[in-house]
Amino acid sequence: MSSVILENVSKRFGQTQAADNVSFHVEPGEIFGLLGPNGAGKTTTIRMMLDIMRPDNGRIAVFGGPMTEDKKNKIGYLPEERGLYADQKLMDVILYLASLKGVGKGTAVATSETYLKQLDLWDHRDKKMSVLSRGMHQKAQFIVTVLHDPDLIIVDEPFSGLDPVNTELIKQMLLGLRDRGKAIIMSTHQMHQVEEICDRIVLIHRGRVVLEGAVDAVRRQFAGNTVEVSGTGPFDQLAQVQITEHHNHTWRLSLADGVTPNDLLRELVKHDDITIEHFSLALPSLNEIFIRIVGENEID
Repeated sequence: MSSVILENVSKRFGQTQAADNVSFHVEPGEIFGLLGPNGAGKTTTIRMMLDIMRPDNGRIAVFGGPMTEDKKNKIGYLPEERGLYADQKLMDVILYLASLKGVGKGTAVATSETYLKQLDLWDHRDKKMSVLSRGMHQKAQFIVTVLHDPDLIIVDEPFSGLDPVNTELIKQMLLGLRDRGKAIIMSTHQMHQVEEICDRIVLIHRGRVVLEGAVDAVRRQFAGNTVEVSGTGPFDQLAQVQITEHHNHTWRLSLADGVTPNDLLRELVKHDDITIEHFSLALPSLNEIFIRIVGENEID
């Protein structure tokens, strides 16, 4: 059973079409990237999934059907806008919000201790939220999101305000939750993070789905006829290619019309003066694809 299904979901605010026949599904045991530029309709889509607002048209199913109060306790949501109680102590805030999700005090205390130590917040548990740094707030918000062991986790810019060490910590925790069968929806502008941990993505622009698929498949779809070769030799003298990039014995070669990567590889092995250490199809980054797709749709 899919954790989330959207079928032809639309939402309009006055003259603004925030969601326009949006369809996608999210499965247990995957990290799903919900991507798009500012104002694309991502937040509206998330709020409709959570039943904060209702769609004008279309169908949304969470855990097999309409949202219920019981299902809400199986969801963890980390919004982009942070809002923990500034005048309360960190541990008190966590325990209070855990109680709202139906977590017993003993379980909440034990689980909180585990997460606080894992995220290096244990020594700050009795400090008021107002004195904690932005990164500490972010980690505290993450704990609140996952402490009740939800089956569906929605995180909006989960790495905001985090240094590289804590970014890696949160990333590994998300991967661990995925491996335990949790469905995770991640919305972020950090395309390199999406590339590293997301299994599938959907790209929304102007309320419409403009790209969807597995991350590797999407990158291959936009690869073009370019290869990346590491090695030494006169690559610049090959007649079948045009060099687009050269750095530290790594060459990016754009192939001439009609020339395939296999054709080039067969040609390279004939050259005694060329040594090949690595040969692969040059895949574009998700950031490059994002910019290209959004740019094309701006023109449309």
